[in-house]
Amino acid sequence: MRILIIGAVAAGTSAAAKARRNDDNAEIVIYEKDKDISYSGCGLPYYIGGEIEDIGELTPRNSAFFKKKYNIDVVTEHEVIKIDIEARTIAVKNMSTDEVFIDKYDKLVIATGAAPFIPNIEGVKNDNVFFLRNVRDARNIKSFILERKPKNAVIAGTGFIGFEMLENLMAQGINVTIVEKQNKITPNLDEDMAALLESILVKKGINITKSAGIVGIHKDKVILEDSRELASDMVIMATGVKPNISLAKEAGIEIGTTGAIKVNTKMQTNLKDIYSCGDCIETFSSITGKSVYRPLGSTANKTGRIAGDALTGGALEYRGNLSTAIFKLFDLTIASTGLSEREAIAEGYEVVICHNIKPDKPEYFHGKEMTIKAVGDKSTQKLLGVQIVGYEGVDKRIDVFATLLTYSAKVDDLFHLDLAYAPPFSTTKDPVHYTGMILDNALNKNRPIITAKEAQSLVNKGEKIQVIDARISKQFEESHVDKAINMPQDKLRDELKTLDKDALTITYCNKGVTGNAAQNILINHGFSKVYNLSGGHKFYKETKDK
Repeated sequence: MRILIIGAVAAGTSAAAKARRNDDNAEIVIYEKDKDISYSGCGLPYYIGGEIEDIGELTPRNSAFFKKKYNIDVVTEHEVIKIDIEARTIAVKNMSTDEVFIDKYDKLVIATGAAPFIPNIEGVKNDNVFFLRNVRDARNIKSFILERKPKNAVIAGTGFIGFEMLENLMAQGINVTIVEKQNKITPNLDEDMAALLESILVKKGINITKSAGIVGIHKDKVILEDSRELASDMVIMATGVKPNISLAKEAGIEIGTTGAIKVNTKMQTNLKDIYSCGDCIETFSSITGKSVYRPLGSTANKTGRIAGDALTGGALEYRGNLSTAIFKLFDLTIASTGLSEREAIAEGYEVVICHNIKPDKPEYFHGKEMTIKAVGDKSTQKLLGVQIVGYEGVDKRIDVFATLLTYSAKVDDLFHLDLAYAPPFSTTKDPVHYTGMILDNALNKNRPIITAKEAQSLVNKGEKIQVIDARISKQFEESHVDKAINMPQDKLRDELKTLDKDALTITYCNKGVTGNAAQNILINHGFSKVYNLSGGHKFYKETKDK
């Protein structure tokens, strides 16, 4: 059997390696139009920033490696320009000589990846404008910095690449402004969590401009939609990617609703003996079952392995994804998995959410707080999604949540997890446990929670609300929620007669625990509608102006 694979980065090489493990007699050839293969694209910003000194660490495998280890032929700088379905052949162009030749396949894998989305902006093709997608791009950016020594830079986009480039350009002593066309940063976060992240970054002195796209790029400045000018010697366009589908589309391969190649759970396209994997395909959400486009390295490797197994008779099938993602930004870690609140509401779920602020480990072991936003479904009581902004230990928690989502856990399952505990690693009740407790209390123990946005909506509708600050007076005097009255928890019982038992009442403290205690007191004394403010005063203060 002759297996031809188009593309030699994550998905293509994974497909080839798995196919070889299953069938040692097959002829396997990979064609790659680039010079570099099987590289770590996610590590490229850290090479630019100097954290990774040798780019060879990101490109550890070459054609000789695959030939020696797997007996796979990887032919670089050769572009596949046509697929002939009837003849079961591909036309291949040698990019050094322009020679075109024909190769025949029994099984074909399309792993053509994705390309940067290039917006229609004046000056976007200038030599000081860069997209970061491959090793060549990283080398060009690094060379530009070393040779031109730019003082100012603009980054367009606040996704993973945009923020990772922010950190690494600043590490080179460059003054950076990050520009986001939308009214919120970070596409994978809801508005409230994006506002929290923005608040933290602004305190760090990061220049962020929202709700203003770029309309013009010059050698020393960038022009925004509102006519503002930003000093800029170089521009990084982190404006997202689009799947490379032209080759597949011309061959008659079906394109899905997301604009990427449509495959089944075995990575088969609509055409016999043709498979596809990686950043050029659409996958599906394991929660909703609906098609999604998620060009992530982890997904590319997984779908590549499944393609290689399926075409050699294996039983592996894709089970969907949760869009789990994580990235580092200075000393921060930002992660998400499952559905956001916005996505869950759009899917028709009646959601319950909470904001849980807890340290990753005890303060005496230098624990730092993380803010966990969890989304649950009121009907089934299942966990739907989680977002975390924090410092240490975020990776551990997001993986726990992703595992829970994979197996359709209910919110009360979180408390019963037997998680590892020792003071250097966690608190006795882990932040994961607390998240489950808060959601379970809201759903099953008549201890509802409310967000500041929801409370404001009720005020706008004319609902009578009384807001109780359960903190000590000094904290209240320093800062408090609008229209709140101060009733410290230890004095609350003595003040009950001054409150209206029938009015909607909101309690809060710094982060939620004392607010919940005050909520319990009021409910136990016959107050009919009592909510605890999600995330407490701390989350309210950090996000209210964003």
